[in-house]
Amino acid sequence: MKILTRVLDFIFPPVCGLCGKVESRYICDKCNKIIESITLNKIDTYNNMYFSKHLYIFKYEDIIREKIIDYKFNNKVYLYRMFSEMILKNENNINFLKQYDILIPVPIHRIRKKRRGYNQSELIARNISEEIKNIKLKLNILKKEKNTSAQSLLTKVERMENVKDVYKIINANEVKNKKVLILDDIFTTGSTINECSKVLKEAGSIDIGAITIAKD
Repeated sequence: MKILTRVLDFIFPPVCGLCGKVESRYICDKCNKIIESITLNKIDTYNNMYFSKHLYIFKYEDIIREKIIDYKFNNKVYLYRMFSEMILKNENNINFLKQYDILIPVPIHRIRKKRRGYNQSELIARNISEEIKNIKLKLNILKKEKNTSAQSLLTKVERMENVKDVYKIINANEVKNKKVLILDDIFTTGSTINECSKVLKEAGSIDIGAITIAKD
């Protein structure tokens, strides 16, 4: 996994994710102050979902919204390092991550991945798993079988229908009796994470949590 990180660093030399200044830490001191002023690092709990906890770092608005859109749709791949650092710089976030055995990025359909060139959640998950050794990154468990419409274009009811029965478990034994953390970029209604959590629960996972960059 570190090989991929080194390749990405070679292709995309480190720059500040906000202002574009060359910066080895992926965010300069000036922009870091801006980020710190809007960082939430909040955990919500749920008793009506298949997952029990959700950690999110930011509110999905203003500069964060702009940067997530750039990351997903405007080929700003290097932003994965800034988002990863924002998660890992907080000790409470790290303690939250360490509660889980397995880290699974929400998969995207092969057609969309080919078109975009990468899964934005997977890049962040890879970086996190490199830094926190006790949580194992697993890319061979969840598969998205249907190339659905973008969730951002749909209403709340449509979002729930859009992701219904589109995720499949490939290796159920990998999650049986395990605590699983699902990573996605944005949390709006929770429909995507909940649908992933449903199939993981059915496969035998004993506890499921979620982490996203932002919550809408």
